[in-house]
Amino acid sequence: MKTVIQFMHDDSGATAIEYGLIASLIAVAIITGATTMGSNLAKTFSTLAGKMKSA
Repeated sequence: MKTVIQFMHDDSGATAIEYGLIASLIAVAIITGATTMGSNLAKTFSTLAGKMKSA
């Protein structure tokens, strides 16, 4: 019975899950930002290439 009570009060697993969720959210934010920035850079380079061809 003492082991069950001790297991119920143990928060180390919950903390690890919370840190894992935070790390996942940060990773998603970084991937989203990098994808958006990559798309914008591709558009900018295409515009510059078009202007250089017409120059």
